[in-house]
Amino acid sequence: MKEYTLTRYRRMLAVNRYYKITKFYSFLKDTSIKAALSFLIIGLVLFVLEYFFLDFEVLIQKMVDTFSAPAIMVVFLISETLLGLIPPEIFIAWSAKTSHPLFLLFLLATMSYAGGVIAYGLGKLLVKVPSVRNYLETKIAVHIVNLRKWGGFFVFVGAMLPVPHSMVSTACGLIGYNFRHYLIWALFRYLRFAIFALVIFRVL
Repeated sequence: MKEYTLTRYRRMLAVNRYYKITKFYSFLKDTSIKAALSFLIIGLVLFVLEYFFLDFEVLIQKMVDTFSAPAIMVVFLISETLLGLIPPEIFIAWSAKTSHPLFLLFLLATMSYAGGVIAYGLGKLLVKVPSVRNYLETKIAVHIVNLRKWGGFFVFVGAMLPVPHSMVSTACGLIGYNFRHYLIWALFRYLRFAIFALVIFRVL
């Protein structure tokens, strides 16, 4: 038992040293700081727009009244599959104004998770087309390098922080990252939606 514990401890030290050498902790710190600054700037811009020009609650309510839930879900799934074209926070705000906010929030998180899975599949499929593969490998080269260095922890970063989840998922497919491991790490996407919902639901 002691030998097992000692071996496990040494392994943890080796993994920790590897992440230090490959600058994972620095990357995580920098990404978190950039995320915090981005949220502050976006929050400030939204506050100014809300105070002087727009009423976001009215806009969100109009979104609820104009579009059906299935239509919103389809648009969101497409967005989460193709490079995260629309910020998820808009859809979380939409769910907050509906009659079933928690249920629709869960569906949004599921659509985001499913979008990542589809993006993974597209990566696996498109790697067989040389011209497309070369284009994607150039476009998301940084994500591929980071994924090869940090594996599941980088999938975690893509799920939780503003590193495009769909790009990370596509990179996983391109390099053939273990699908079962991807599915497990990508589950943190649900946690991200829960955290953002705690803030947005209180505001709205």
